[in-house]
Amino acid sequence: MPSPDVQDLSKVEAGLDALDTPTTGRAEPGWRRFVRSALPPLVALVLLIAVWQVLWAAAFWPEFKLPAPLAVWNEFVEMVETGRIFEVLWTSIHRAVLGFLAAVVIATPLGLLVAKVRVVRRAIGPLLSGLQSLPSVAWVPAAILWFGLNDGSIYFVVLLGSVPSIANGLVAGIDQIPPILPRVGKTLGAGRLASARHILLPAALPGYIAGLKQGWAFSWRSLMAAELIAQSPDLGFGLGAYLNEGSNFNDMPTVMAAIFLILLVGIGIDLLVFRPIERTVLRARGLTGALT
Repeated sequence: MPSPDVQDLSKVEAGLDALDTPTTGRAEPGWRRFVRSALPPLVALVLLIAVWQVLWAAAFWPEFKLPAPLAVWNEFVEMVETGRIFEVLWTSIHRAVLGFLAAVVIATPLGLLVAKVRVVRRAIGPLLSGLQSLPSVAWVPAAILWFGLNDGSIYFVVLLGSVPSIANGLVAGIDQIPPILPRVGKTLGAGRLASARHILLPAALPGYIAGLKQGWAFSWRSLMAAELIAQSPDLGFGLGAYLNEGSNFNDMPTVMAAIFLILLVGIGIDLLVFRPIERTVLRARGLTGALT
């Protein structure tokens, strides 16, 4: 029979194992999970449209300032029937995705360098923070003068809008890593590249993902600003150009339709791409209480 000391030690070990084990709640039916996640935004959307309809019916503003919800819906329907919506969405989304992926490739090693090399942090750390706070629309005139009215100017604005956010997110995530983890890696013989790949990036993943989300938001906003200002047949016809077209013709239903499409793409990318990644990381770390 084990001694009392051995039994107490076993209980302590079992308790520590229980603390390290991710907590999992009772499995929730799929329909209930769908209702819980989809119903609140649908109710909010219905209330928004109802308030919009009431304000339009009350005629506080003229029709050219506040169109009826049905007029905006008819604009959507016409775009779908003519196929124009697919051209507009493809032009903007593929630019945003390519620009964002290029920003990830540039910002990830840059963030690692800033986080781990003190001289680099002192030199360009404040510059990254300043670029992050600088409105990306300010780069559009300079980009047009440097690159002309082509895709190069668009991607330049997108990169300057997203790279600082991604790099700063990674730096913040690395700064929050417990110091013992890099020391353990160094003790086990991990070099700089192996330590960055197997220790720093996985440990900094929550901050890195937050930076990626913010970087995507900034890249999408930068793209809309560039497309809204830079107008040329060589640039195609994206959401920014569609919004500008509605403004030029004083067509408020077109303006509202463009705004809703821009908003819809932003929400869709967050729900379909970043939200699942975020949930996976949180669940892997046992942070199920943060999942909604």
